[in-house]
Amino acid sequence: MDGAQVRINGRTILGPVDLRVGEQEQWVLLGPNGSGKTTLLRLAGARRQPTAGVVRIFGERVGRTDIRTLHPRIGHVSHSLADQLRPSILVLDVVLTGRDAALEPWMREFDDADRARADELLEQVGCSELVDRALGTCSMGERQRILLARAMFGEHDLLLFDEPAAGLDLPARERLLAAMTAASKDGSPASVLATHHLEEIPATATHAALLRAGLILEQGPIEGVLRPEALSACFGLAIHVERRAGRWSARAAG
Repeated sequence: MDGAQVRINGRTILGPVDLRVGEQEQWVLLGPNGSGKTTLLRLAGARRQPTAGVVRIFGERVGRTDIRTLHPRIGHVSHSLADQLRPSILVLDVVLTGRDAALEPWMREFDDADRARADELLEQVGCSELVDRALGTCSMGERQRILLARAMFGEHDLLLFDEPAAGLDLPARERLLAAMTAASKDGSPASVLATHHLEEIPATATHAALLRAGLILEQGPIEGVLRPEALSACFGLAIHVERRAGRWSARAAG
């Protein structure tokens, strides 16, 4: 992203933003509600065009290329995506739709290798026992892990996570983070995770960017960005930061 901006009804809600995500880098976007995280992810996923500036994905400029060729290369995990999927769709079919970034498996052909790969991914995220269940019967935490398996299905070069742990209880959050960590192995695609909780950052995260009021305050390798003074400026609150066994946490200072 080079000077990327998004304006709605004359009001700038994001930007100008300069950001580069490299191959196999694992980024986290942190900031309070309304800071522009979801809008930035929509730009990164070719789900909207910038009002000004330039966004390039896999070297292709958004607005000057067929975005239908980009979408199958990008995996998504978000509550909004879960809401778009038919509640009666079977869990196995949810994963299979990830190949073509579709919402339904209709009019698409899948072979035994596809189904075996979907089964393998469901086992990897701890949901193998749900394979024949309807998505609508699964818990919120289970749905997010199923969507993670969906995002990992196919040849994706970029994974986008929009607050995937929002609303999850502690056990469900930890199971999701364990699955995300397992997915971030050597050779995994680049990823961008949007959250406003340090506790939701996988230990495998390599880079971070802090957003406030639509602007990036700081960005770079995660250890240099998640400093108390930088996070305090981002959230407008004096913050104490800790890191133990690779996991981050934060609380109000004092």
